[in-house]
Amino acid sequence: MAKRSILHMFDPMQNNSPFDINMALDCDFDVLMPYSNVRLESIGRLTQDVIFSRGPSGVKQTAIFIGGRDLGVAVDMLNGAKKAMVPPFEVSVFADPSGAFTTAAALVACVEKELKEKHNKALKDCKALVFGGTGPVGIATGVTTSLAGAQTTLVDHFSKESAQSLAEEYNRRFNSTLSGTVATYDEDKIALIEDADIIFCTAKAGIQILNAEVLSHAKKLKVVGDVNAVPPSGIAGIQLNDFGAPLTHATASKNAVGIGPLAVGNIKYKVQHALLESMLSGDNPVYLDFIAAFDKARDLLK
Repeated sequence: MAKRSILHMFDPMQNNSPFDINMALDCDFDVLMPYSNVRLESIGRLTQDVIFSRGPSGVKQTAIFIGGRDLGVAVDMLNGAKKAMVPPFEVSVFADPSGAFTTAAALVACVEKELKEKHNKALKDCKALVFGGTGPVGIATGVTTSLAGAQTTLVDHFSKESAQSLAEEYNRRFNSTLSGTVATYDEDKIALIEDADIIFCTAKAGIQILNAEVLSHAKKLKVVGDVNAVPPSGIAGIQLNDFGAPLTHATASKNAVGIGPLAVGNIKYKVQHALLESMLSGDNPVYLDFIAAFDKARDLLK
């Protein structure tokens, strides 16, 4: 009898994500096993319970998904699971806390594509700001953009100290070169965006972070990307399905283009679907994090 495919879903939070469960079912896993309140110190034991119960053929039909909200904990769990493998008893592991890795991968890859096509620029040539940069998607966006070579700043609404502390923490983890700052009022935002090439908005849904008046001071702006699908848009003038559309409001930079949340979400969905499928399609285990997600997003956009 053929082995059924099983996805074990480890989550440090109280609840597993319904989004991730739906995605996994759509990728044809036969059985989903969600686990909540999983602690980092339990990962080794849980992983070995997974791998030793199915035999060398069964592990090819078995995988682990790691959720939660803390990017550092998710990466630590992925690394802990990888260390617990005992060849040939190995399974694939995919970390995507709060969907942050796949969302950030899609956002940055879409911006990178428009930079190249509309401005003949690479990320390494640019200065990037991440508004809402202290949340999971913002941090993942910042790290991904920084590692691609951009001068990247995480922008918090309330505290420079919080933004800088997180920047330093993730610089230590991933060898990125993030900085952190604060922008509470319009005058703060204007001072920041005057020489920015790229603006990412990953802030709380339903709040407009940058209005048209603020954006009118963006002298070098090339591409903006917004993941907020709940009205109003996080960035004035961005429409839900925009993908390289000229901004509809006046900016100091007349050639700026925007990427809307549904355009980003479409790529995010495809990235997550492809990575989930890859855990069952190969003979060798794969270990998937924000780097793998960004590579896949780039491939999808070629």
